[in-house]
Amino acid sequence: MSLLNQDEALAGLAARLGKALLARRWRLTTAESCTGGWVAKAITDAPGSSGWFDLGLVTYSNAVKTRLLGVEPQILETEGAVSEAAVRAMARGALGLAGADLALAVSGIAGPGGGLPGKPVGTVWLAWARKDGALNTRLARFDGDREAVRRQAVAAALEGAEALLD
Repeated sequence: MSLLNQDEALAGLAARLGKALLARRWRLTTAESCTGGWVAKAITDAPGSSGWFDLGLVTYSNAVKTRLLGVEPQILETEGAVSEAAVRAMARGALGLAGADLALAVSGIAGPGGGLPGKPVGTVWLAWARKDGALNTRLARFDGDREAVRRQAVAAALEGAEALLD
């Protein structure tokens, strides 16, 4: 698939998510690490996204994950930033910070370096939290170069948020 088609696919995902959020009169917030704000970009590329998107945070460093999102330092030390516990805390922290209805979080190893035993390049953890306490997580292993891994993570984040609305 060409980059143009991939961008169109992300735009379609964001538009569908926005339509579902608007139907519920819900607001979304994001907490991103490896995607560096790409999820928020895909969302704000959608016309009318100000009606359903509140806040996008790029929490790249562990210190900011702790300071802004309340991720416990112990989680980062023992399990790492690329872990289920970290993205769960990121999603909950973003939800509370923004006062939104739905939050998504993403943290991963996009490459080309940074892979570890058990956490190779392409490992991405995602989490989605609703204000009613529902929380879903997903571990993904994406193939490709840095951009491909990040693009797939953005798509997975948007798809997971839409799924949590069902």
